[in-house]
Amino acid sequence: MWPVTASRTVYANPWIEVVEDDVVRPDGSAGVYGVVRLRHPAVFVVALTAQDEVVLVTVDRHTTGPSVEVPAGGSDGPDTLAGAQRELAEETGLQAEHWREVGRMNALNGVCVAPEVVYLATGLSPVAGAEQEVEGISAVRAVPWTAVLAMVADGRIHDGETVAALMYAAVALGRVS
Repeated sequence: MWPVTASRTVYANPWIEVVEDDVVRPDGSAGVYGVVRLRHPAVFVVALTAQDEVVLVTVDRHTTGPSVEVPAGGSDGPDTLAGAQRELAEETGLQAEHWREVGRMNALNGVCVAPEVVYLATGLSPVAGAEQEVEGISAVRAVPWTAVLAMVADGRIHDGETVAALMYAAVALGRVS
């Protein structure tokens, strides 16, 4: 870690904080480093149907436009499983009987403090409470695992966190070693 000599919040909202740190760089010179901090960990859900399909959503992202992703979002604090369960229901109208944490990662760690937790969800069934319109979701679909891998390979899935979440799930399922 680079020594921080001063720090100031330059922006904050309920989800993120942007901080400018006065730092000492590895070469000993002084510098300023901007850091985005998530207020709570993010959660990613690889929901797998009994037919070995992955539930994907298409989200219209303000920053990048339409994006095919696994259900994801912010947790409300340290109980990331509750956040994952809520996000799956809101984004897909599904609930899962079985939940398994399969990985932890950090997003954009060159500029962010953004911890993320990945869950594998199975035993899916419909549930009330979907909020696709509010979430900006234009499509929810179940895609065979092999087709999901092809979507990653050809760039139809280009969200880095979704790619990483799928990899954690593949390792947990014994599909890669």
